[in-house]
Amino acid sequence: MAYKDLREFVARLESAGELKRIRMPFSPELEITEVADRAMKCGGPALLIEQPTGFDIPVLINAFGSKRRMAMALGVEDIDEAARRIEELVKMEVPEGFIGKLKMLPSLVKLSASFPKSVKSGICQEVILRGDEASLDRFPILKCWPGDGGRFITLPVVFTKDPETGTRNVGMYRMHVYDGQTTGMHWHAHKVGARHYTGYERMGRRMEVAVALGGDPAITYSATAPLPEDIDEMIFAGFLRQKPVEMVKCVSIDLEVPADSEIVIEGYVEPGERRMEGPFGDHTGYYSLADEYPVFHVTAITHRKDPIYPATIVGKPPMEDCWLAKATERIFLPLIKTQIPELVDMNLPVEGVFHNLAVVSIRKRYPGHARKVMHALWGMGQMSFTKIIIVVDEHVNVQDMHEVLWRLGNNIDPERDVCFVQGPVDVLNHASPVANFGSKMGIDATKKLPEEGMPREWPPDIEMHPAVKAKIDGLWKELGIG
Repeated sequence: MAYKDLREFVARLESAGELKRIRMPFSPELEITEVADRAMKCGGPALLIEQPTGFDIPVLINAFGSKRRMAMALGVEDIDEAARRIEELVKMEVPEGFIGKLKMLPSLVKLSASFPKSVKSGICQEVILRGDEASLDRFPILKCWPGDGGRFITLPVVFTKDPETGTRNVGMYRMHVYDGQTTGMHWHAHKVGARHYTGYERMGRRMEVAVALGGDPAITYSATAPLPEDIDEMIFAGFLRQKPVEMVKCVSIDLEVPADSEIVIEGYVEPGERRMEGPFGDHTGYYSLADEYPVFHVTAITHRKDPIYPATIVGKPPMEDCWLAKATERIFLPLIKTQIPELVDMNLPVEGVFHNLAVVSIRKRYPGHARKVMHALWGMGQMSFTKIIIVVDEHVNVQDMHEVLWRLGNNIDPERDVCFVQGPVDVLNHASPVANFGSKMGIDATKKLPEEGMPREWPPDIEMHPAVKAKIDGLWKELGIG
């Protein structure tokens, strides 16, 4: 199910009892963060802060902050439904013969409906502001934590083009607001936006950038998705919502943005221009330190007549972004399995903030198989940043960390079963000796084979006799124990 715009999603959240309107005024400086953080930590609803102090534009926050709301954002009953559609797509084979190809046409028609569609006008351009009027000071942009370097736009959908091919990229990069017309652009070195910018710098050319806020939440999610480079995130958004994303041309630059956005910020980044960005209270639960990043200059702002300002906060987990990342874990598992078919399941625990820890189960077939899987994962896109990988056998429920830790403690000999490698690490990994490069650890917690240095017999799990289990199952309710 595709949403027409953000407010249609808000209406659905409210009708499902998943949104609370807050009419008491709270300041965008720290106070909204404190309210939202408490809501997130107690499993509370999405919040629509209707009267942020000093502004007449409401703030929507925690809209993705539960498993149910994340599924609702993607228009499905359960995230696994989206994952199954991905799995069907990757398993699609072109049949032989004319009749076979004809039978495939309905699937191809559905896929073609994913491609974005250009339109002449959009509701995001009901109000057009240029010059001094195009000021970010109009919006209730949050200062999230006391140690932050200032206010930050935290849910921006950032559009750029490859300087050579013109291929579109859409990412989510926080923006440190310096004043009404300039911000930092926090492109990590490993991100496609940073690669585009490096290309423009090499050519000595100004890089145009558009930032969309709001719209169908599937679009916002797609900006966070770890797609292969040069795959258009708007095609992926169309695939998720099963309807094309309508795109409208910006008023001051040669880029397109989703026509149903609440707010669009248009501008550019100059080659070679840097400014200190940060500090920022990050999803690791620590402040990421200030560093030099490119500077974004505003050329125009367009918005709906009555915009909603969407925001999120990050910090000590669990937070709203955990649910975005959990959706990614499930949706992209089928794609990872195409490269690692022995993979059974994967868990990126919330406490690991998604680049510190991964637990995977495999169908183990030969000595060293667990290590093969570790290295395969370290060679895949954003999985390459994973600091610790734990590999367990296929029957282990990786979603149950109680079981994982039990298996981990029992199944490893530390000297034999732990390996270390070096390579790229996440920019936010403050523990590495230098930025962007450090060590990673793999732990083989599978049952060991004799060829893996296990001369002793591996003991069997303790299991009750099936007949006894069946008998007690039948009597359990009658016993009234629990």
